[in-house]
Amino acid sequence: MSTYKGRGIHGQVVEIIGRRLVTGEFPENGRIDLVELEAELQVSRTVVREALKVLASKGLVDSRQKRGTVVRPRGEWNLLDPDVISWEFENRGSQMLSQLAEVRQMFEPAAAALAAVRRGEADLAELEGALQDMSAARTPAEAASADLRFHRAVLAATGNELLVRMEVVVESVLAERDRIVHDVVTADDPVPSHRALLDAIRAGDEQAARSCALALLDKAMADVDRAALIRGDR
Repeated sequence: MSTYKGRGIHGQVVEIIGRRLVTGEFPENGRIDLVELEAELQVSRTVVREALKVLASKGLVDSRQKRGTVVRPRGEWNLLDPDVISWEFENRGSQMLSQLAEVRQMFEPAAAALAAVRRGEADLAELEGALQDMSAARTPAEAASADLRFHRAVLAATGNELLVRMEVVVESVLAERDRIVHDVVTADDPVPSHRALLDAIRAGDEQAARSCALALLDKAMADVDRAALIRGDR
């Protein structure tokens, strides 16, 4: 079995079965043989069952009387679950990135406009703090963390709990974008463009906030496309 840092045996089994489900190795509506998995992975039945419970919570499998554990149809999967997104990226990275980027373009500019109307002083302070982290970042990891903090703060400033939960999409796209772009595309200073969005939110200018957010998303995807061309992926 492969080693997954910090996950332990239980986590490793979740990862292995999850990847097989997403790639279609275990087909939809097909039955999963627990005895075979136990023997193949050399783990106890308890570990396999507990792993399948985790995957059931993500909508991937279901335990049915007389049929055992069955793979659920893809339309019933929780596609916004962080682990499912991660496995999907491994299976069909560019397609998944494009789909998530489209979703992001639908809600983030609107969220920025809403944040311009609803933001409080605490929201502005969090956005400012994220910008300071961005400016002080010296490593790709620090830059990615600051970027995520900023975009989370924009969502939080909307005061809409459902929009805040969309941070899973933002985090997944940022992580994959940074993986693709890192060491390939020379990064511009991200502070001015993010500062423009903060200034628009602070000023309560909905249209400017929407435009700034859209410009950030367009730039991010342009970097991904440029990196893919350099790598020869497109």
